[in-house]
Amino acid sequence: MTATEPVQNWAEDFEIFDPDFVRDPYPIWGELREQGCPFARTERRGPTYMPTTFAAVREVADRTDDFSSFEVTVAPAPPAYDSEGNRIRSVITTDAPDHTPERRLLLPFFAPKAVEKYRDHTRDLCRQLIRSFIEDGRADFAGDYARQIPPRIIAAILGIDPDRADDFTTWVQGVLELGLQDDEIREHYAKIIREFFLEQVMDRMENPGDDLISFLLNAELDGEPVPMHVIRGNLGLMLIAGIDTTWSSIGSALWHLASHPDDRRRLVDEPELIPTAVEEFLRAYSPVTMARLATHDTMLGDREVKAGERVLLPFPAANRDPDMFERPEEVIIDRQVNRHVAFGAGIHRCLGSNLARLEMQVAIEEMLAMIPDFELEDPDAVTWAGGQVRGPRYLPVTFPNR
Repeated sequence: MTATEPVQNWAEDFEIFDPDFVRDPYPIWGELREQGCPFARTERRGPTYMPTTFAAVREVADRTDDFSSFEVTVAPAPPAYDSEGNRIRSVITTDAPDHTPERRLLLPFFAPKAVEKYRDHTRDLCRQLIRSFIEDGRADFAGDYARQIPPRIIAAILGIDPDRADDFTTWVQGVLELGLQDDEIREHYAKIIREFFLEQVMDRMENPGDDLISFLLNAELDGEPVPMHVIRGNLGLMLIAGIDTTWSSIGSALWHLASHPDDRRRLVDEPELIPTAVEEFLRAYSPVTMARLATHDTMLGDREVKAGERVLLPFPAANRDPDMFERPEEVIIDRQVNRHVAFGAGIHRCLGSNLARLEMQVAIEEMLAMIPDFELEDPDAVTWAGGQVRGPRYLPVTFPNR
């Protein structure tokens, strides 16, 4: 079965890039669960399995001896190597025993106190962005707002030029959206990112600062300098993972508020509820699906998985499982019990979760404070990206002129 042919049986031939699935995957996951299918399978792009329940996703995430993080993309994407033959890798593509010390090295930069210092910067940025379109009475909340926030905050952390935000998002889209279905496009943009950070590393060697790049250049692992291929891999990760995921989460939250006026009005009246609502938006519209590779022949339920075959980790599916969440298809902005896995599960849980929460909270706070009344200009005009990261890419919204 080729990737372009329509799906006849989602349990045995799923297609994560199917346009209807990208637009609204939740009914399909729901039907698979109702059919008693905890692990769907496809041959498209090679044998791949897709858990559909919370328990099944957690099982794969926790079985790190059986399922490697060597390649985490939802479609095959060969790794890159430096001139010395070292794989350029990040903490999310690293297995034990290397993973724990490398993750520990990065954690201080993304601890709650560490990211809190970016709150005022994020707030000022959001206000500036809103002022740029508030008099127009309409805006693309995805492109004009959500897309603009994460790259500028990541730029501050990395000490790179925030005015290149459009370049950064274009590169990331090339790798994570267009590139997963076109090897040439993916490699084109991946090479740009690798070369960009190589230039940045060389610059920090001569002109160190207080940014993450300078920190990694002066840090140690097991008493030795951090290997250059690890530095380069993690810098690329910060850009790729830090932009597309948070952009998608902010956009999805704003899409919900534009299409659910009661929830929007309630958050305007009760802004103290926004942090709780953010957790619910993360659960209901989780953007990320990751992948693992089987290290040896093993079993997933009654599915036999061969060594080297791919298993997806669709966190959005896990977060809509009725066995885990009450009324999972409803977005309940004051949901009190909400143990979602939007940021992943197991040892590879997202390093940047504190930063993403902060950006989402501030982005929503400032939008509701400055434009409390808005709605979708045309619900059918909204477009979504899917596959690795799902979120609105065109979100036309109208509101009263100011």
